[in-house]
Amino acid sequence: MKVSYKWLSEYVDVSGYTAEELAEKLTRSGIEVDVVEDRNQGVTGVVVGYVKTREKHPDADKLSVCTLDVGQGEDLQIVCGAKNVDAGQKVPVAVVGAVLPGDFKIKRAKLRGVESQGMICSAKELGLNEKMLPKEQQDGILVLPEDTEIGASILEVLAIDDKVLELDLTPNRSDALSMLGAAYEIAAIIGREVKLPSSEGAACTSQVKTADKVAVTIASVDLCSHYTARLVEGVHVTSSPLWLQNRLMAAGIRPINTIVDITNYVMLEYGQPLHAFDADKIAGDRIDVRLAEPGEKLMTLDDVERDLEPHMLLIADIEKPIALAGVMGGANSEVSSSTSRILLESAKFSGSSVRRTSRQLGLRSEASMRFEKEVNPEAVIPALNRAAALITQLAGGTIAEGIAEARTADHMPVSIEISLNRVNDYLGTELALAQVTDIMGRLNFSYEEVSSESILVHVPSRRGDITRDVDLIEEVARLYGYDNIPTTLMSGVTTPGSLTHEQQIRRTMRNILSQSGLDEVITYSLGHPNQNEQLPGLYATAKHIPLAMPMSEDRSALRTSLLPNMIETVIYNRNRNNDDLALFELGKVFVTEETELTVLPQEKLMLAVVMTGKRHSDHWLQKPAKVDFYDLKGVFERVISYLGITNITLEAAQPEGFHPGRTAAITVVGQDGAKRVIGRMGQLHPSLQNQKDLEDTYVLEVEVEPLIELANSTIEYSMLPRYPAMGRDMALVVSSEVPVGLMEQKVRETAGELLESIRVFDIYTGERLGNGKKSVALALVYRHPERTLQDEEVTSVHGNVVEVLQQTFEAELRK
Repeated sequence: MKVSYKWLSEYVDVSGYTAEELAEKLTRSGIEVDVVEDRNQGVTGVVVGYVKTREKHPDADKLSVCTLDVGQGEDLQIVCGAKNVDAGQKVPVAVVGAVLPGDFKIKRAKLRGVESQGMICSAKELGLNEKMLPKEQQDGILVLPEDTEIGASILEVLAIDDKVLELDLTPNRSDALSMLGAAYEIAAIIGREVKLPSSEGAACTSQVKTADKVAVTIASVDLCSHYTARLVEGVHVTSSPLWLQNRLMAAGIRPINTIVDITNYVMLEYGQPLHAFDADKIAGDRIDVRLAEPGEKLMTLDDVERDLEPHMLLIADIEKPIALAGVMGGANSEVSSSTSRILLESAKFSGSSVRRTSRQLGLRSEASMRFEKEVNPEAVIPALNRAAALITQLAGGTIAEGIAEARTADHMPVSIEISLNRVNDYLGTELALAQVTDIMGRLNFSYEEVSSESILVHVPSRRGDITRDVDLIEEVARLYGYDNIPTTLMSGVTTPGSLTHEQQIRRTMRNILSQSGLDEVITYSLGHPNQNEQLPGLYATAKHIPLAMPMSEDRSALRTSLLPNMIETVIYNRNRNNDDLALFELGKVFVTEETELTVLPQEKLMLAVVMTGKRHSDHWLQKPAKVDFYDLKGVFERVISYLGITNITLEAAQPEGFHPGRTAAITVVGQDGAKRVIGRMGQLHPSLQNQKDLEDTYVLEVEVEPLIELANSTIEYSMLPRYPAMGRDMALVVSSEVPVGLMEQKVRETAGELLESIRVFDIYTGERLGNGKKSVALALVYRHPERTLQDEEVTSVHGNVVEVLQQTFEAELRK
């Protein structure tokens, strides 16, 4: 927010304080001032001159010889090269001895033999930002209004004898996005009164009633709580007076025409955005605040046709949308030089609705910025009346009687009780109640005493950031002065910080994987839209989410799997002769089934592991061996074992992009008994490996959330066994397609509590067994924790195990 020092002085007496001193006080009270900009870039000795005559230079086609009256009693002759200079104009003239920005001093000179006694200046030569000027004044010399006083200092005429304070506001201080808000703040700091602007002239000057000419309805009651409109007829749309243009330019807004400039002026003054419609372009004399319908379009004032979404709030007549509520008006209702009837809009729109529309369409304006931060609900009508009064003063016309409005919710005033003890306890001060009430008075907060130690404060609607007593305590601290608050030690019970359960699990996983010899990597969250085609990952049906403005095609969509980018990391390392890799990453993927997003995608935290190359570095004591499936499986089992997870199983799988015989699905059994695949591990498909020029590469990707839910950090201790164990071995011939894991699971279910452990110590396949057969050798250990087992009962239990395996898997004991 840019605050003009001269404009500010109209609302609060700032005499005795320079702009720099006010900036220091504002910063010390909590509103940081980034910079104090001097609008005068070094101009002295420039006055208003009247061009009495203009003649062609005798020896130069592009030069003119002008005679000017600059109010010094004697005319000046000045040679000028601007195309737009002409007799009868009033222009800025740098007389001999004047200085322009860049320490450019004006002297008498001869141009092609003709004496020149000064210089007629353009806006750029005066140090003004040309982009802030109306379009017709951006080229050539600056032409001033006809009623400008001859001989007047250009510093006063263009209001460049001014300084602008640029406020760096925090999101909660939307009240300071207006001149009045800044005035209230300055007045509270320096202890002076605020003078509100006059709405004199806003009374009805016509027999016409606004409500008879336009009806207002609100269909989207949750997104607009108050909508008002006022009709002004018989206006003349021209250029704004210079004082109004000067104030807009000081605030960083380019003047356009009287009507638009007045709406911007009042927005800066009150912080309440306004919009002006050409009333003759509104069909059916009806305004409806509603959501967009599917397929609707609107050409906005920037001449861009916008595709509207159903969540976007619109201002519409009976035929068409005419504005994006709180964001930008439509070209079909734009005010032009031929406009004679104005319908002024002032409303309270939902900040979240305006923010979403503005962000999606890439339209961010001064108005949308204010609506996003929630405007003062009680400024809607005063701002409307102020704008109507200014229009009649500057553009003529008559104001119709009354206001057309619709309201769906009333603003509830906020009253907060605050006690002196609570203020002093929070701040470590010894303030008296009179000091606290004095600060409330300076803030223009009305209050009433509840007791000798507490007051009830009525918070004005412009300060929507104050909702609790601690907010009022902050106001007391700001205006009492942070430098005046004594330094005190903390007292009371402190709570030590700690990690959340999820943070603990993630840190544990990182530690286990690092201790297992893996290196952590962090890859891009973005990738190519088609990078998952060869290796879809766990979410094969997820749609890629494109970026609106990607830096490159390779980083143009959010990832749905960690593996593609990790494989690129492997390729990057192999190209630099780093072939033996064991990497892991903990990161999020973004999952949605929508082609066009209507809700935010799911963010899934995933763990990915990639292993390739040799298991160990070369050593003279051991032969080099390549990593295989069981290295990857061992790393994963170590993680889930350390986390205390027992109900995860591995089942053979053949997902796309994986080796059909060296891949397993990671499944978990839910409370309802249903299995759910939460990850996959295995070797990349040989064709994919060849395409990417990789050796045998093993990858794992698993959802972390189920692991966090299943993790059990409780450590259980058991007594060392006091009674002997009994072991039984058996070798079973089964079909080669029978998973050994299922056999182990069936053994545990059948043997029950007596089974202490089970171990696969041999798997044999060969011609002696026949095609499609394998021999699985199991070592079982039985033990009872409280007595010595009898041989008969072990034999009975073991016999049941063998019988169940034979019935379930058609197994045969190998002899």
